[in-house]
Amino acid sequence: MTAKTKEPNMKRLAALVKDILVELGEDPEREGLKKTPERVAKAMTYLTRGYRQNLKAVVNNAKFSSGTNHMVILKDIELYSLCEHHMLPFYGKCAIGYISKGKVLGVSKLARIVDMFARRLQIQERMTEEIANAIMAETGAEGVGVVITAKHLCMMMRGVEKQNSEMTTSAILGSFRSDEKVRQEFLSLIK
Repeated sequence: MTAKTKEPNMKRLAALVKDILVELGEDPEREGLKKTPERVAKAMTYLTRGYRQNLKAVVNNAKFSSGTNHMVILKDIELYSLCEHHMLPFYGKCAIGYISKGKVLGVSKLARIVDMFARRLQIQERMTEEIANAIMAETGAEGVGVVITAKHLCMMMRGVEKQNSEMTTSAILGSFRSDEKVRQEFLSLIK
């Protein structure tokens, strides 16, 4: 998925939201809804800002030399996304681990990479892979592991209506895949 650089047309988005309100049987001119089309347009633009970001700009040259090749882990990174099937939110936490080969990322950049991919219409499985591949590409790491656990409102509010269901996905690359000890160390440290 490539990032778009064009900003959405806010007036067009607001008009489409107004049409949806009318189609649902609402009166977009009633007091509580008068500004809703503009608010929704603004919110959707914000919630999908990842389309207008790219990896190089997000990392912003925050790669630093490191003489060690120990495992680096950042966990409990909150994420909020919208499922591409129903455009309903899913939210959870992400854990990232990697073993550098001389280069490490600034710690905030890991969270920013998560946000870049989360702020798009997504499925959790693909997002997990995208994050892992981006970190591998930017660091040239020996191995990368990404685990995401999330709750999906499309499962909670509609359909099967399972309130306590959580989905866990993982993407394991390089030495995290080929070396069971490395993988187990990562998994034990993120618990």
